[in-house]
Parts: sequence; C-alpha cells; structure tokens
Amino acid sequence: MDSPAALRIIAALQTTAPTLRRALIFLLAFSGGFIIMSLELLGGRILAPYFGSSIYVWGSIITIFMAALSFGYLIGGRLSSLDPNLAKFSSIFLVAAVTIVPLILLGEQIMEAVFLRIEDPRYGSLVSAAVMFGLPSIVLGMISPYSVRLQVQYAEHSGAIAGLLYFVSTIGSALGTLLTSFYFVLWFEMNTLLAAMSIALGVLGLMGMLGSRLLDSQTVRA
Repeated sequence: MDSPAALRIIAALQTTAPTLRRALIFLLAFSGGFIIMSLELLGGRILAPYFGSSIYVWGSIITIFMAALSFGYLIGGRLSSLDPNLAKFSSIFLVAAVTIVPLILLGEQIMEAVFLRIEDPRYGSLVSAAVMFGLPSIVLGMISPYSVRLQVQYAEHSGAIAGLLYFVSTIGSALGTLLTSFYFVLWFEMNTLLAAMSIALGVLGLMGMLGSRLLDSQTVRA
C-alpha cells in the first residue's frame, strides 16, 4: 500500500505534470536554438584555416545552414504528425548529439580532403560546409516544428503557441551567438566546444526521455 507521503507526491505530480511538461519543451526548444547558432559560428572558425574568412566562406556557411534547417523544418513537421510525444522529441536531441561526433573525430581529414581537391574557395567552402554541417543542421532543424506540435492542443491556439516557441528558440539562438562569439571561442578549443555541444545534446535528450516517463505517465493518470 502506498504511504501517505508517496500519495501526496503522486498527487502533486499529477497537478503539476502539464506545467512541467511545457517548461521542459520550452527548455529543449531554447537549447536547440542556442546550439544551432553556436555551431554555425564555429563553422566559420573551422573553415577559416583552409578557405579564409571572406564573404564567400560566410555565404557558404549561411547557405548550407539555412538550406539544411529548411529540410529539418519540413522533416520535423512531417514526423510531428505521426503520434507525437515527448520521448520521440527527445530522441531528436540524441540523434543530433551523434551527428556532431564525426566533426570531432574526422573534421580535419574532411577539411584537408576537400581543400586538396577544390581550389576555388567559394566552392571548396560550400562543399566543406555541406559535408561537415549539413546533417547536424537538418536534425537540429527538426526541433522547432516538433516542439510546436507537442504544445498545440487546439487549433485556435496554434498561432500564439508557435509564436511563443519560436520566440524562445530565437532568444536561445541570440544568446548562443553572443556567448560563442564573445567568450567560448576565446576560452576553448574547437573540438572542446564541439564535444560540449554533443554532450549537452545528449544530456538534454536523456532529460527529455526521463521527463517523458515521469510526466506523461502522471498526465495520463490525472
């Protein structure tokens, strides 16, 4: 038989589960925006030793990130229509964490291989950015539309919820841009920052998985 204390804890979880679930989704959306822009800024630093830091290089990086994110938005929106839940949403972060690992292990080899084969810095930087950051950006782009779907319960509230979530995500992007450009690149090596991003995404994914087990079950009981 459950003790009175345990019953009180269960009752409290049942009452607060929807609020905690929304807060967790907002945290994940904020963190996704933070890491997207942090990774984009690091892309410029990673490509600079090989192709410089001209407008061509930054144009290539921005093009690849925007194109990859657009595909991520499309895929995330499609996936969010297939029995959306917090566990599946959290798995996006785990997959994103894995896609960053090759940048740490094979980044220099990839950059050198492209640099030796494509002399034009415009197309060399474009290919390098696509190979290095295309897949991580696609996966990270799936976060925003999926988070909107998890929060929307009624069609009449969809606009307000989407606006709030994109506001939170964009604030995360702004903060990621500021902290990475002002501090992180001065304090840490590139691989250290990439490893920190991968670990952070993994932790966020596991946090979401744990939250799914605790909060969704209490929501159902309520």
